[in-house]
Amino acid sequence: MKSIILACALLFTPTAFAAAPGLLLAKEYQTQNISGWAMSEKLDGVRAYWNGKQLLSRRGYPFTPPAGYLDHFPPYPIDGELFGKHGQFEQISAAVRTTSGNWRNIKLHVFDVPQASGNLYQRLAVLEKWLQSHPDAPIEIIKQTPAQNNAHAQAFLKQVEAKGGEGVMLRHPEVPYRSGRSDYLLKLKSRHDAECTVTRYYEGKGKYTGKLGALGCKNQHGEFKIGSGLKDSDRTNPPAVGSTITYRYRGFTQKGTPRFATFVRIRNDRPAGH
Repeated sequence: MKSIILACALLFTPTAFAAAPGLLLAKEYQTQNISGWAMSEKLDGVRAYWNGKQLLSRRGYPFTPPAGYLDHFPPYPIDGELFGKHGQFEQISAAVRTTSGNWRNIKLHVFDVPQASGNLYQRLAVLEKWLQSHPDAPIEIIKQTPAQNNAHAQAFLKQVEAKGGEGVMLRHPEVPYRSGRSDYLLKLKSRHDAECTVTRYYEGKGKYTGKLGALGCKNQHGEFKIGSGLKDSDRTNPPAVGSTITYRYRGFTQKGTPRFATFVRIRNDRPAGH
């Protein structure tokens, strides 16, 4: 275990790129009235922000797409997800984080034009006009559908999940784009997920002797363990202490910590070499 801890510590660099964009971030849907809100599929891709000159990750690291990829991007900011097909998050993440990755089927799927004026639909219309004269741009606008009521949103969620999608984004269309967690951008999913910081390792027992047994994690809910969902490769080479991981859970314990926390993946939006 000591060798594993040392190896992982060497891989983690806590310093982020200085130009991290101020992104709009979602909260969890509870029972809010979302009648009239815009709903769209939540893509399981890699968040990317085009600032008019560079394509940046969530933490501000510049992506290095192939030559020509950015030639037809607009001269103003757009926010979205680098995405190809359902169920290919690992492949997409690996491709966009290297200088030699295959971006052939990856496009920036855009859900807002932050500096444009008007409501959400009017802001996206600005980009739509740009794409009409730049059809070769590897950009798609994520379709926004007005929600009739909460039942309509739940029905839409079932449609998204049936085709392999992971959830729905709900957005108040009249609210401007503002950085930070917003009460006007909500994610609706059948299973909840969240992020936490790895704080320590718990050594395994039985067949996992000499390997990782569970991860010690910490977030706004406190400190807790995650032992489920880890593959053998994760137990041999676990996420680095200090890194951020995504986990799924089913409600909370009386102490306020996540119930049945299950490891999903490392949240790595830092291109290789940074």
